[in-house]
Amino acid sequence: MMNDIAPFLIAGLGNPGPDYRHNRHNVGFMVVDDLASALNAPIQRVEMRALVGKGTLDGNRVILAKPQTYMNNSGQSVAPLARFYKIPLEHILVVHDDLDLPFGSLRLRPLGGTGGQKGMESIVAQLGTREFPRLRVGIGRPPGRMDPADYVLHNFNPDEQDVLPELLGHAVDAVRSFVVEGIEIAMNRFNGSAIDEDE
Repeated sequence: MMNDIAPFLIAGLGNPGPDYRHNRHNVGFMVVDDLASALNAPIQRVEMRALVGKGTLDGNRVILAKPQTYMNNSGQSVAPLARFYKIPLEHILVVHDDLDLPFGSLRLRPLGGTGGQKGMESIVAQLGTREFPRLRVGIGRPPGRMDPADYVLHNFNPDEQDVLPELLGHAVDAVRSFVVEGIEIAMNRFNGSAIDEDE
């Protein structure tokens, strides 16, 4: 039975188009795609400059979104979606890559800064607040003197690709926990490394 609680908006960040599909910068899209598959909620509609899917999770309405604005303008999609569906800030979860976290780690937070992530900067600017939850997915720092802007637009290396499904699975579980159990329980359970260190 559906409850009357406001829906949740799960927005994964990335860049649209096949050239970017497997980039590190698109790990937010990857998480939302896997969640869509798990919920049988295909992401096919176009709303507010995003590809959108709708489903339910333990009786909670969930809107899945992949902004098609390109990463740096993600707020131009996320903020209008949040307003249209009257989603309270605490029900918005933005999933994005993070250079400052080791590859394979997750970090849920109820609010905070942007860490220089351009998509998050756009969302904060458009919503007018930093007080909304986010799930940061660690992609690690670039090797040597490689420009971070180039690094995020490269695909995961073969070793990373081997464990990427495990990482994405844990991220999906973290989103489920956030929706069903709340941010505090989800943080306690999922913050940290999401992959088996022996692999």
